[in-house]
Amino acid sequence: MVKDLTSSNTARQNIINNEFAISEIEQSMGIKGVSFEGKIMFTKEMLAIFYDVDNRTIERYVASHSEELKNNGYELLRGKRLKNFMSAYSKDFGTDIHVGTKTTVLGVFDFRTLLNVGMLLVESENARVLRQTILDIVIDTINSKTGGSTKYINQRDRDFLGAFLQEENYRREFTDALNDCVDMNQYKYALYTDKIYTSIFKENAKEYREILKLKSKDRVRDTFYSEILDLVASYECGLAEKIRKEFDNKGALLTNWEVDKIFKDFEQQSHWIPLITSGRNKMASRDLALRDAFHQQLEEYVKPLPKDEYNRFLGTEALEIEKLMQENKDVLKRLKER
Repeated sequence: MVKDLTSSNTARQNIINNEFAISEIEQSMGIKGVSFEGKIMFTKEMLAIFYDVDNRTIERYVASHSEELKNNGYELLRGKRLKNFMSAYSKDFGTDIHVGTKTTVLGVFDFRTLLNVGMLLVESENARVLRQTILDIVIDTINSKTGGSTKYINQRDRDFLGAFLQEENYRREFTDALNDCVDMNQYKYALYTDKIYTSIFKENAKEYREILKLKSKDRVRDTFYSEILDLVASYECGLAEKIRKEFDNKGALLTNWEVDKIFKDFEQQSHWIPLITSGRNKMASRDLALRDAFHQQLEEYVKPLPKDEYNRFLGTEALEIEKLMQENKDVLKRLKER
């Protein structure tokens, strides 16, 4: 998916929230600012010079995107904090701050909001070049954290292992119920698996594979986030029970029409709504931010990925979990086979 940072708040916020990428961008740029309260800060005039636009252009973007910029670090200094900032500016840059001595309020930007403004500016060639650099660094950072592939980034989550092992048991219950109770050929396993996938995240296995660019040897479920695995397992467990009950009541094998009705009644139960909504949000948002994979059918569920999600999948703990999974993959395989 081509990301237009100037028009997509989600794309901008995904970068702002990715502290790993922000750190890499800051080191790469090496731009000098004002050391203030443990952060590097910039004035409106400094941004205007950096992006080669006039002050009024910066002011216009601050006015039109005030909420976004304030949420990401732009703030107004007054009183003692303003005095301290002006003192810090004078120490780092001299006395020419372009601010009158009677100024009572001053807007300042931290490094994240400096980037935020650059992701918005359409009048600046410097900002355009910066946007491309930012996107390249974000991709490189995620790839370096995941060893060059994000296919199995889902397995860097502490909750994945439990869901991974549990789901296989419910999968077997479901396929056994189809085998014992449904009068159809082998096609029934793929058919009702796809129905589960489509019900939960609006894509069948083939469509999902294409979006994630999976190879034929890749198992779809090995790429699912733990929450999706839990949802799939819940469907399989519940459907298996209902199929067996209907089979017992009928005293004969069920037709595809009867199983279709069971499935339709099952998926329309209202308790699924919040669980599926949450699952779709997580899949769509994480895949766009972490895998650069866009689920068009889930576009309405895409939201900026929170900071803690980046830590969850890219942080030190995530690396240790991935290492543990790799070191014990043969053991895990045997556990699943049992």
